[in-house]
Amino acid sequence: MASLFAALVRGPSMAPTLRDGDAVLVRRGGRPVRPGEVVVATFRSRPDLLVVKRAVRKADGGWWLQGDNEFVTDDSRAYGVADVRGRVLLRYWPRPSRLRPRIMLDT
Repeated sequence: MASLFAALVRGPSMAPTLRDGDAVLVRRGGRPVRPGEVVVATFRSRPDLLVVKRAVRKADGGWWLQGDNEFVTDDSRAYGVADVRGRVLLRYWPRPSRLRPRIMLDT
């Protein structure tokens, strides 16, 4: 069964797609995550840290995640595989918009 929850973006790692202070609506459950989608997850090496990143590929039973800002590497390049908690459906504040999947080149 799917459920919805809100999350607040902190930091510059998802710019320009999402910026610090953006509020997003997240869907837990439902269809499986697809590469290129923005997700909320926890890194296995940092289970206390909830992050908003883009899913790149499945890896070791979880997901390899990267931020859209190429200059910030606080993603799977630093912390390894993550477990996805939900898919980000849309930004509802301050600039309401749907988030579109994007093809990510695995680096």
